[in-house]
Amino acid sequence: MTIQPPSQQPDVELRPTPFDHPDAIKLNDRVQLEYAERYGDEGDVTPLDPAMFAAPRGLYLVAYDTNGTALATGGWRGHVANDEGYADGDAEIKRMYVTPEARGLGLARRILTALEDHARAAGRTRMVLETGTKQPEAISLYTSTGYTPAPAKFGHYRFENLSRCFVKAL
Repeated sequence: MTIQPPSQQPDVELRPTPFDHPDAIKLNDRVQLEYAERYGDEGDVTPLDPAMFAAPRGLYLVAYDTNGTALATGGWRGHVANDEGYADGDAEIKRMYVTPEARGLGLARRILTALEDHARAAGRTRMVLETGTKQPEAISLYTSTGYTPAPAKFGHYRFENLSRCFVKAL
């Protein structure tokens, strides 16, 4: 796939979408398959509930092309200080995914920026995320957009050797 300059990128609309919407479920199933292939397990088993992504505590986005095809997803959910390592004011990125056929179009950056802006407007002070060593594209995206390794791990996979946690002040 050729990466197109921004002026030639396809028209894509980012729509707030419930986490349990059929398009979100379909893309979530695809990302879970990719996780399973990369890590040789059942995918990300972090407990998630659609209510976690409902305003004002979060947001879930689906990117659609002009034909109505769902191409990418991403969401944030709010946290308060707890025993999983989160702090008051945290917004956690979850389920960032771009379909293989839409990669290289800048959709992940667009979604990430929109999520950060929304979390900031909702009063969140820090964006946090967990990814894994077998997702170098994700690590590259996050570090190139200002995320730094977290001083301490957090979340469901905080004790896993392949887990990498990142933070960015909002």
